[in-house]
Amino acid sequence: MRWTTRILAAALCAALQACVTAPVNAPRRDAMAAVEAPRAPVTILISIDGFRPDYRNRGVTPNLDALADGGISAAMRPSFPSVTFPNHYAIVTGLRPDRNGIVGNRMEDQRRPGEVFTMQSDDPFWWTEAEPFWVTAEKAGIRSATMFWPGSNVDWNGIRPDDWQQYAHAIDARQRVDSIIDWLRRPAATRPRFLTLYFDAVDSAGHKYGPDDAHVTTAVRDVDTAIGRLRAELSHLGQPANLVIVADHGMAPISPARVVRIDKMLPPDAFHAVTDGPYVGLDPAAGRDAEVARALLAPHDHLQCWRKGAVPERFHYGKNARVPAFVCLAETGWLALTKDAPIDHPVSGGTHGFDPTSPEMAALFIANGPAIRPRGAIPAFDNVDVTPLLRDLLGLPADAKLDGDDAPFREVVAR
Repeated sequence: MRWTTRILAAALCAALQACVTAPVNAPRRDAMAAVEAPRAPVTILISIDGFRPDYRNRGVTPNLDALADGGISAAMRPSFPSVTFPNHYAIVTGLRPDRNGIVGNRMEDQRRPGEVFTMQSDDPFWWTEAEPFWVTAEKAGIRSATMFWPGSNVDWNGIRPDDWQQYAHAIDARQRVDSIIDWLRRPAATRPRFLTLYFDAVDSAGHKYGPDDAHVTTAVRDVDTAIGRLRAELSHLGQPANLVIVADHGMAPISPARVVRIDKMLPPDAFHAVTDGPYVGLDPAAGRDAEVARALLAPHDHLQCWRKGAVPERFHYGKNARVPAFVCLAETGWLALTKDAPIDHPVSGGTHGFDPTSPEMAALFIANGPAIRPRGAIPAFDNVDVTPLLRDLLGLPADAKLDGDDAPFREVVAR
């Protein structure tokens, strides 16, 4: 018998044996995979820190552009002050900084004399004036996972996300995306339905080099590549996802030539400065209130100051006890410094913290997914409206106590 005939005979015998020994109704492995239940959509909130909407005009964002074209996009207004921690918390609480308690990247509280909140603070004392969305989700039985977000590592009255990562700048964009995908590979019972993802490179480049520099364009391209990889991995996994992509603020160029000095208006011993830069928060020294008021409330070029109770209503700022007694706001692109060495701020490159209505402070917003009807560009809105959108996407009822609402999205969210 030729060797080819022997092979055919052996194959025939094997096939007959399989028919005898295998149960008639035994499903094939690939058939089982084919009938696996489809995955329920998840919601992923993504922050690209410091990403101005007009960065998309640089021709290096094909993935963000595709998501915007197939979903919705807007130039989102940050809350005042337009800095990182207050706005990240506004986005996930639906409350402006004056109500969410994170009134600055650096702040003090009379209940904790001698302590200073910085962007490394994770003491729950500072964070529990408002409920972040991952806590809302956990209370509703929705598993959450946070790949970085200001406040997400905090024990919020005994509640944390089911999975969270302590922020580490050294963890690169690829590792951050991998963490999201690894969480989504879990079985349905332990798979998170609400996730956050955070990228900082665009903000870092903007601070160091200024928003118009080529380094910023490179950072924008790199984060778009990371978004593209996330999209590809979600597709490979068969995981539908509503992506809500935001920035906390924009970026404006600054220069040592555009500086107003508070300590040239007042003796340094007349006040205690909590923060300076685009905006200033300071308290008068004991017995020096009238002196400070005369100096600060007078007209100044490139700077306007108010007592905290007189900050214009449009800023929604000044009622929280953590806001210092006097608040000053520099003209966009200028800095107000209280001493030679800024408290916590560069004097060249770029920065934020200016009037939220300034075009340079506008923040990226894009949403795309099975629950988002493609409508393209929509009118600008306040960032406190993002939490109501998240509530809609996860099927939670509206919360009338929030500063924001879902009005910008009622025509675009599929019910």
